[in-house]
Amino acid sequence: MKGVLLVNLGSPDSPTPKDVKPYLDEFLMDERVIDVPLWWRTILVRGIILRTRPKKSAEAYQKIWWEEGSPLVVISERFTEKVKELSKIPVALGMRYGSMSIKNGLQELKEQGVTDVLLVPLYPHYAMSSYETVVVKAMEDKDQYFPEMKITTLPAFYGNPDYINLLSESISKELKDFNYDHLLFSYHGIPERQIIKKDPTQFHCKLDDQCCTTNSVAHTTCYRHQCYAMTEKIKQKLGLSDDKVSVSFQSRLLNDPWLKPYTDFEFERLGKEGVKRLAVITPAFVADCLETLEEIAMEGEEQFKSAGGEDYKYIPCLNDSPEWVELMVNWISNWQLKETLPA
Repeated sequence: MKGVLLVNLGSPDSPTPKDVKPYLDEFLMDERVIDVPLWWRTILVRGIILRTRPKKSAEAYQKIWWEEGSPLVVISERFTEKVKELSKIPVALGMRYGSMSIKNGLQELKEQGVTDVLLVPLYPHYAMSSYETVVVKAMEDKDQYFPEMKITTLPAFYGNPDYINLLSESISKELKDFNYDHLLFSYHGIPERQIIKKDPTQFHCKLDDQCCTTNSVAHTTCYRHQCYAMTEKIKQKLGLSDDKVSVSFQSRLLNDPWLKPYTDFEFERLGKEGVKRLAVITPAFVADCLETLEEIAMEGEEQFKSAGGEDYKYIPCLNDSPEWVELMVNWISNWQLKETLPA
């Protein structure tokens, strides 16, 4: 029997330091998030970061927390319920970190008789710290607790034409009444070294404009290429001019070199260079969360206006929109009936 497991990042159980700390510990101790030797990761996370970060993060979560709970979890639950209503096979939800685990999601499917699972990492792009860690954890849990299960993974869908059309239509709708000067695509950042690590050729990725536009097998696991490729497809779909669009990367951690340009630097640069009306979209996320609602929608507006900007618009994620639900149901149906996955 077939079934589907949708997986997103996760969230602490409450916006308090007490619940944020174990969540951050699980997240930051993941070897694919902070990819340094265990001894050094332990010192960084448990000896330095967790001494101060839980209080600061809890304060940020408190700014965006809904009455029903974490926005990411609530939106993911709504999305799952809508997909479940339209699908003809069982659908469950799991999170990579936190109490709503991947194991629990697989257990839920097993109890419904599912033996053949479509794993759906809810990330449009491939990165070791997001998409890959979901797949690895799901396979570890399967091997340990559900050896009889078969798992098929939905590929990263950053370039899928139907998804590009859907995202483009959402952007167009949101910008209908906002006469913007500039549209910023802010993607979640990752350390530059992770791009090099995931290059299967070990020579293609140079972190310059040439390598991301030169065809290579490395692009299948190159997050940077996929972000720029998605941006170009949306630009073409909406007929956007190069001078009105740019790409940046947010949410960097520690002092390592991360993908550039940095989003917070871009807010300041654009404001100082005379951009007055800025629109921002976060295409690395399918559901609004701390990184979009607090870092971009709140802090981003403040940073941009402090640098001279006047009007600011954050474009929400697809969340649980009917169109996004319908597309996911179509992908699931094609896998269920034809064993085909979106390209």
